[in-house]
Amino acid sequence: MTPVAIVLTILQLLSGLAVTVIVLMQSGKSSGLSGVIAGGAETFMSKGKAKTLDAKLAKATKWFGLGFVILTLILTVVMK
Repeated sequence: MTPVAIVLTILQLLSGLAVTVIVLMQSGKSSGLSGVIAGGAETFMSKGKAKTLDAKLAKATKWFGLGFVILTLILTVVMK
């Protein structure tokens, strides 16, 4: 393995661990009919949803997940 591949592999490992931890920190979503009714009222009533911890964790999940996918694609090219 080249030094670049080793560094990218370590970054990918850290990114995967970060996604796992962030997902586990998020609160569960309600399911069933009561979750649908409560969820609709919640999105209508909450104007500051982007400021909540769950919203920040959801955004972090998307970014770390995207980084993980990009690192995976780069590693696939580098390792050939």
